Amino acid sequence: IKRKLVQVLDTLKNFAEKYRDLPTLGFTHYQPAQLTTVGKRACLWMQDLVLDFQRLEREIEDLPMRGVKGTTGTQATFLELFDGDHEKVKALNKRVCDLMGFKKAIPVSGQTYTRKIDFNILSLLSGIAQSAYKMCGDIRLLANLKEVEEPFAKNQIGSSAMAYKRNPMRSERVCSLARYVMGLPNAAANTHANQWFERTLDDSAIRRIILPEGFLAVDVILTLLANISDGMVVWPNVVK
Repeated sequence: IKRKLVQVLDTLKNFAEKYRDLPTLGFTHYQPAQLTTVGKRACLWMQDLVLDFQRLEREIEDLPMRGVKGTTGTQATFLELFDGDHEKVKALNKRVCDLMGFKKAIPVSGQTYTRKIDFNILSLLSGIAQSAYKMCGDIRLLANLKEVEEPFAKNQIGSSAMAYKRNPMRSERVCSLARYVMGLPNAAANTHANQWFERTLDDSAIRRIILPEGFLAVDVILTLLANISDGMVVWPNVVK
């Protein structure tokens, strides 16, 4: 996800620089407003993605491992194993975290780490999806105005029913996937809120769906964004 975000930002940067001086009509309330530039508008998309990137870095840096906590989070079994030696349990906990590539363990847990962490991760993915949706929504509107279009392959069929059309299918696909990802944090929030005491198993099945599918969908979204931003077509005469 991090690598692909950087790729999208890099291609958008090139686009923004290329068209930074091309004036275009700005819109507020989708009504004609003061002038902006084609490149400046792309910077709006980039700003959102930069915020997503910064949050992604924070989540990676701060993400804790559950660590060695035992069946209810008390470490009682490990204390018994090490004859009550707390320092040995702490050393084991640190060793396991180090081997798994984590810088820290969560201080307190039940049988599992708090499922609020799952919500935080899916909220991050939702944020990326929101940025992608906004960008592609703009491109879809611009395509209707014939000012900017997404890439259109030589032999691409614009519409299954009307082949002469130039439907923004990539952008529509992004919006469709983004809408799905934006709904996932609600499932994670309900899962966290419904964990009783040290843990209930109703968190398991849903996590096996929403977490991998959230990452897979955002992976596809960013692949599409990179393709779109790398091949966007601007029609300067129409813009003028």
